[in-house]
Amino acid sequence: MRIAVTGSIATDHLMTFPGRFADQLVADQLHTVSLSFLVDNLDVRRGGVGANIAFGMGQLGAGPVLVGAAGADFDEYRAWLDRHGVDTASVRISEVLHTARFVCTTDADHNQIGSFYTGAMSEARLIELHAVAERVGGLDLVLIGADDPEAMMRHTEECRSRSIPFAADFSQQIARMGGDEIRNLMDGATYLFSNEYEKGLIESKTGWSDEEVLARVGHRVTTLGARGVRIERAGEDPIEVGCAEETAKVDPTGVGDAFRAGFLSGLGWGVGLERAAQVGCMLATLVIETLGTQEYTLRGVTFMDRFTKAYGFDAASEVRAHLS
Repeated sequence: MRIAVTGSIATDHLMTFPGRFADQLVADQLHTVSLSFLVDNLDVRRGGVGANIAFGMGQLGAGPVLVGAAGADFDEYRAWLDRHGVDTASVRISEVLHTARFVCTTDADHNQIGSFYTGAMSEARLIELHAVAERVGGLDLVLIGADDPEAMMRHTEECRSRSIPFAADFSQQIARMGGDEIRNLMDGATYLFSNEYEKGLIESKTGWSDEEVLARVGHRVTTLGARGVRIERAGEDPIEVGCAEETAKVDPTGVGDAFRAGFLSGLGWGVGLERAAQVGCMLATLVIETLGTQEYTLRGVTFMDRFTKAYGFDAASEVRAHLS
């Protein structure tokens, strides 16, 4: 399968302030705040849901096509993704805007002050999937991940009009969407991804019951945190897969993206839904053990040893042949 991953491309600039924000605030002067914090360190991390998912698929040898928008400052990030097996030739480079950026300062009490600059992400709406499909010789599935909302809508409509199967994955953008937008973005999706909270929010905002949602999508994939994942299809028993045991819980950021990367890779290999979910859960475990969304290293032998321990020899024998 040739899978395109649409979604945000961003960098996170994370700083630590050794003091407390509260000590710097004057109660009767909050209407005219002007503060500057001398921070101890700066950690720049690669991120964005589209790039995170594509990176994971590249690590698994699935050859994903990343579709999104970035700025002229994307060169170093592009080289990193290219080196890890991601096709970045369909990333649009803005002539006037920087790559999207999250800048955040955390104090000693773990309070945070942050800003998100959308930047070039707003130009994702200008990307035509037809051009992407022509370049790579056709698309078998498009994941429509969290991105510029207009881009998400346009990609969904183009998939429908061109009969390209698509997966709906609203992620953090669901908070700003209304019921009509959500209904339009997921109706007819081959896969619908969400976590448990987002599942409830989808039903609340659309007014559709769980059964009505299942009648409109091929598969509903719900991540359950430490309990793994559940896959539902209308008229069939659900498939539930547990998490692989982790060595440590270091950072949960990007765990959902990693699951999607593993699951989509498994679909591309044709190993079936349960096996694909197991690959996704194993990759998610690697991410939770690592600080940063793209800082983990996938070593085939170690990955398969842990996969075998978690899911058994038969499952591992089906997956091993596909893991380059």
